[in-house]
Amino acid sequence: MSRMSERRTTRRYDLSFPVTIRVPSQRRAETQTGKTRDVSTRGIYFIIDQDVPAGSDLDMTMMLPTEMSQGAEVLVRATGKILRVEPRTEGGDARLGVAAVIERYDIVRSDGVRN
Repeated sequence: MSRMSERRTTRRYDLSFPVTIRVPSQRRAETQTGKTRDVSTRGIYFIIDQDVPAGSDLDMTMMLPTEMSQGAEVLVRATGKILRVEPRTEGGDARLGVAAVIERYDIVRSDGVRN
């Protein structure tokens, strides 16, 4: 068993959908968009273009695909912390892979119901 799999206590799902992130500690705290690669209830791995500092707090917003949410628009708003940032190549382009722990999340459906 590898060290990485020993640290994972929840199942990860290979899911790709848009994610918007914001690092509040950055001077301008601009939002940037990326795509998830895998998600669990406690963590997320996503791909972005701009560098973010490991150890930073993180605000995330994800819109779940309608196939997963029975046709309703469902947003997941989460806060967490960036664990690591690593260079990677996606489709021949240089990108950054970001692993983050999810500390808190809210699920908001388009009808206004919170879970």
